[in-house]
Amino acid sequence: MYYAILAYHEEGIVESWSEEEDAALMTDLLEVNDRLVAQKSLGPAARLGSTQNAVTLRGKGPGIVIDGPFAETKEELLGFYVVDFPSIERAVEAARELRRANPTAVYEIRPISLYVPGASLPSGEGN
Repeated sequence: MYYAILAYHEEGIVESWSEEEDAALMTDLLEVNDRLVAQKSLGPAARLGSTQNAVTLRGKGPGIVIDGPFAETKEELLGFYVVDFPSIERAVEAARELRRANPTAVYEIRPISLYVPGASLPSGEGN
């Protein structure tokens, strides 16, 4: 079964890290990533761009586009992982590994009811 592991954090804190602090964190997270890849349990994963560059589409019909994400929380969704495990307990274990690497983040684990891989992006797209 596929699960989404959604990574939430206070964006201001993440953006305050020095390049060295961010690189050290990414090294730790990529070690978890590599283990999950070796287990053939990891699908797409992404670190999302700044919420200041995001928009939200909501409302009826064609909808209305508003600035930024619309959430009343301190934390923003800053990234996600798609994992494939036989149970939610195993997905929680994977999220715990990620949390050991980034203990100040909050991880939400949610079953995916539909997974359509889509086409690969051309090189340089989506960066």
